Amino acid sequence: MRERRGEREAWTAFVDGRKEGAANKYGAKRKNGYASIHEADAAAKFQLLASRGIIKEYVEQFRIVLVPGDGKLRPIVYVADFKYIDENGLHIVDAKGFKTAVYRLKKRLAALLLGITIEEV
Repeated sequence: MRERRGEREAWTAFVDGRKEGAANKYGAKRKNGYASIHEADAAAKFQLLASRGIIKEYVEQFRIVLVPGDGKLRPIVYVADFKYIDENGLHIVDAKGFKTAVYRLKKRLAALLLGITIEEV
């Protein structure tokens, strides 16, 4: 049986010796197993849309390989918060409160190398 995200987060917090629900270095507070309240609220909205059939192929934590690895070097991977398809096509969405330099770089790599536009909510 596959574990739920919340169970995984609780176990990781226990193993790391930190309190469950502790804020991260950017001040975001965890909610319902998500990295931030903003991400949890966005997920609830997308889950509702998916349950009503308005969006299809809804996936959380969608991995995109930007640059493949070669055995010695690991691949460069971007993990988007959400992916779904609606009448306007494919959407790759990230719930961002703080845009780090690494995020901005990976967003540009996705656009330049793969032609993927990452939307922000």
